[in-house]
Amino acid sequence: MATDGTFRYEYEFSEVPESEVLDSRGNKVTTIKCHGRLVAGTADRVREIFEVIPFHGRIIIDLSDIDSVDSAGLGALIRLKLSAVKERGVSVKYVQIAPRLMHLLNIANLTQWFSSETKPS
Repeated sequence: MATDGTFRYEYEFSEVPESEVLDSRGNKVTTIKCHGRLVAGTADRVREIFEVIPFHGRIIIDLSDIDSVDSAGLGALIRLKLSAVKERGVSVKYVQIAPRLMHLLNIANLTQWFSSETKPS
């Protein structure tokens, strides 16, 4: 858990065929785990995920260690999902959504953006 109030992330993927993580359909999977506060002052770091990680196949984003989020953070997560699908043609799924974040999503009527996988059309 981030104790200094900053947002950070870590990711796992492999470019090496022997160690690729594949889903049940044989698609490559990139897993990203987010930590800390996803608020106005840190939401720009979400865009950094999109810029530095070589996406392929599917992206799984684990939100279990997000301490707090505001409207800027929610907007950043939605933009990341839309950009990944539209610009990179990969599917995105948010998992392990922390209870406080899920409560906020319910209040804001945004669960549709987080409850299912968005796939390229």
